[in-house]
Amino acid sequence: VAKDSTRFDDLSRLGILYLDRDQIERAIAVLSKAHDLKPLDRKVAVNLGAALDANNRPAQAQRYYEEVLAAFPGDSVASCRLASSLYSQGKYGEAVRLLDDVIERSPRAHCAYFTLGVAFADAGIYKDAIRMWRRVVELAPTSAEGVSARESIEVLEKFVGR
Repeated sequence: VAKDSTRFDDLSRLGILYLDRDQIERAIAVLSKAHDLKPLDRKVAVNLGAALDANNRPAQAQRYYEEVLAAFPGDSVASCRLASSLYSQGKYGEAVRLLDDVIERSPRAHCAYFTLGVAFADAGIYKDAIRMWRRVVELAPTSAEGVSARESIEVLEKFVGR
């Protein structure tokens, strides 16, 4: 990338690497360049949105998620990211409605169950949170969400006395 910053695949991989390493400003810069090269690449747009969310810029992030959803209406990852972003802004009803829609369209979209689990846990509805996270573990046990869900289940079960 240092020698040729016009190669989309290299920019995309580097941006995701920066995002994975919590180098958010760098991720935003590199993913923005990749997005300029291929504005309709949904993976780059969603990851750019995730980087902006991590940088406490949810309004900008949501524009990228919505851009993906305009081109690919059934994209469950963009929908889940948008719902999570909305939730972080306190737009709980809107986020939950979006997640319900994702589950209705894609019953195996583990990201929706994970985010609902977070919402239930935040609201103190622990049994429903555990139920949502068990579904994540069932659907995607080795995913990042599956690992986190398993850990969260363990913590909550100890807390509620199971």
